[in-house]
Amino acid sequence: MTEARIVPLSPTITTPAIQYKVSMPHPESHLFEVSLSVKIEQLTSSLLQTSKKLDLKMPVWTPGSYLVREYAKHLQDFCAYSENERPLPWQKLSKNHWQIETLGVSEVIVQYRIFANELTVRTNHLDSTHGYFNGAALFFYIPECEKNSIRIKVIPPKYDWQVTTSLPKIPDTENTFEAEDFDTLVDSPFEIGSHQLYPFEVQGKKHQLAIWGKGNAEPEKLIPDIQKIIEVEADFFGGLPYEEYLFLLHISGKGFGGLEHKFSCTLNYPRFGFRNKEKRDRFMQLVAHEFFHLWNVKRIRPKELEFFDYQQENYTPSLWFSEGTTSYYDLLIPLRAGIYDLKTFLKGLGKEITLFLTTIGRKVQPVSESSFDAWIKLYRRDANSNNCQISYYLKGAMISLFLDLLIREKYENQYSLDDVMRKMWDKFGKSEIGFTPEQLKGVIEEVAELDLDEFFESYIDGVDELPFDEYLRHFGLRLKKEDNEWPDLGMNVVSENNKEIIKFVQYQGPAQLAGLNAGDELLAIDGFRVNADKLSDRLKDYQPGDVLEVTVFHQDELITHQVTLADPSPSRYQVVPVKNPTAKQQENFAGWLGVSLESF
Repeated sequence: MTEARIVPLSPTITTPAIQYKVSMPHPESHLFEVSLSVKIEQLTSSLLQTSKKLDLKMPVWTPGSYLVREYAKHLQDFCAYSENERPLPWQKLSKNHWQIETLGVSEVIVQYRIFANELTVRTNHLDSTHGYFNGAALFFYIPECEKNSIRIKVIPPKYDWQVTTSLPKIPDTENTFEAEDFDTLVDSPFEIGSHQLYPFEVQGKKHQLAIWGKGNAEPEKLIPDIQKIIEVEADFFGGLPYEEYLFLLHISGKGFGGLEHKFSCTLNYPRFGFRNKEKRDRFMQLVAHEFFHLWNVKRIRPKELEFFDYQQENYTPSLWFSEGTTSYYDLLIPLRAGIYDLKTFLKGLGKEITLFLTTIGRKVQPVSESSFDAWIKLYRRDANSNNCQISYYLKGAMISLFLDLLIREKYENQYSLDDVMRKMWDKFGKSEIGFTPEQLKGVIEEVAELDLDEFFESYIDGVDELPFDEYLRHFGLRLKKEDNEWPDLGMNVVSENNKEIIKFVQYQGPAQLAGLNAGDELLAIDGFRVNADKLSDRLKDYQPGDVLEVTVFHQDELITHQVTLADPSPSRYQVVPVKNPTAKQQENFAGWLGVSLESF
């Protein structure tokens, strides 16, 4: 069975007022069967006392994933009973709100099913091989009772299925766990099945790697690198803020992602993505990212996320720091841990910069606005997204790079963004007090000993171009731009179901100026059929300024557009050494990355 933490029960209340039972008798149906028992007398809700009605609400989102996902849409077969199995009247008041008449009963028992067939780190998945669930996507909360402890009993469908979670196990029980409050329950995913468990230790603390799925992951090789990441990040912040930690790894066909929790994280990665060096490095970045969230976002939180409102969006302009700064460090941490070398780090940095500088939306959307609008934009991309949006992950990482280099250059590497993170940990993280945007800016200015009003106005609250060379040159580096070998058409085309579909049309680019639209089916250029794979080769036969006839189906209408080609667009940016770096530049570089510039 699971090696979960075991804690003693409260001496005053032997069982909590709120208890859940989760079973899955027919896992192939993808239905979790959930039973909720609420002992009315033990609740202190003023709403319940005055109305004699029990309110149940299901969260609409999961902390760490900033999108309203409407988890209640997967709920079915709701019913409510008293302790003597008498049906209780109930009604649904809104999309995620059920209300039950208690009618003087001492206990309310609610039963329902949750359809679970979406394998992501933030949702639920149940099939014949395993069950996985997140608290926000499976459980109700009772308004005003979010601080009550909650007991969860899991009933696996097969005798050889084990239950793994970061929640403490109740002594002398089978698969029964307790969460100190609803936030903790939401923050503690469950894995149920025949997954493999691999225990290991770092700095005297217990860790487990749980792996579900088949692929080429080799835990005996992954764990030593995971240990290195833990060591580096623990040293960074001065220790590990837990006694035990769980890594849940889902190996799937094409999934990718991670979700952080206080005492665990869930990772989803392609099943054959561990042997190739580049793909394996990407996985270690994912581990570094989610583990860094232990501090940055799980404990160092924006004020707007200090207390979660599970019913609606929790807006904050600070995700550029919570996610973007974490993204900067997820590239840097594996280098510090010796998992990959300088060349790999700078190549990865170049890829990030390329993605940033080839996204037109960087000129339109400030990163603070990107943070605030995460709920309606980042996870709901459309054909115009690249024209009007910038990811707070991506630009936040670029801003963090600039701040790190700015502080390092001023103080000759005696201070850095590391000191900002540690100060944020001391001031806000240890006590889990949310920070405001002004307080974050104040800490950065305190470490840098600079007035950063102009920096924030230009790069965080504004859309001024980021001057990469200005910051990189102090460290003996510069950007090298490479252009495509063909003139620019200003649109992206992909093959879908044997059709060539225009997926993106660049704002004010040749295709848009000529009247082409995302969603059009590309048929021919100058009268000859063309497909997505051969489009760039065809364009090599032309020069900037040439006029093409581009034939498409637009809403089933055959149309030919006259398109004037533009100059080649950038294909990639590389971070390379400057010619003849000075001794100061070499010293700055070595202090930043821990190796000499000459080694690159």
